[in-house]
Amino acid sequence: MSEPATPPPSRLSGGCQCGAVRYCAVGAPVEVSVCHCRMCQKAGGGPFLAFAKLPLASVEWTRGAPAIFKSSNIATRGFCAMCGTPLAYQWQPDAISLTTGSFDEPAAIQPSVRYGMEGLLPWSESLAGLPADTTDNWLAPGSNQTFVNHQHPDHDT
Repeated sequence: MSEPATPPPSRLSGGCQCGAVRYCAVGAPVEVSVCHCRMCQKAGGGPFLAFAKLPLASVEWTRGAPAIFKSSNIATRGFCAMCGTPLAYQWQPDAISLTTGSFDEPAAIQPSVRYGMEGLLPWSESLAGLPADTTDNWLAPGSNQTFVNHQHPDHDT
């Protein structure tokens, strides 16, 4: 028997890679999705983007605010102007979708639906079967270089 899905936390926080933009959301997401459309691929620089849709009134920008790009006649995308991290997508006036990778605890937010399947890259379906390794092992095995992470920590500061 499988374990029931753990409900997402009632308070979600997150932000960009450099820490210039931070947010807090109260309440569980209305929907968590993955989008494979070409616009999301371009916006995120990868094969898809994952979003947690929340009521706009439940999200507060606690440090800075995202820069906005109007990606179509109906939608805007928010990102950090300092480091470029994609943070939000909005096409409905009363809702905003935050990128799940920008949450401090992204593992707590599990997608339940996929969109934009016309843009699905065929190879993305086989990613789980590829050989895998940790970042530390991949970076510079046998190298004398020291890795220093300049990323903002995954918590409010």
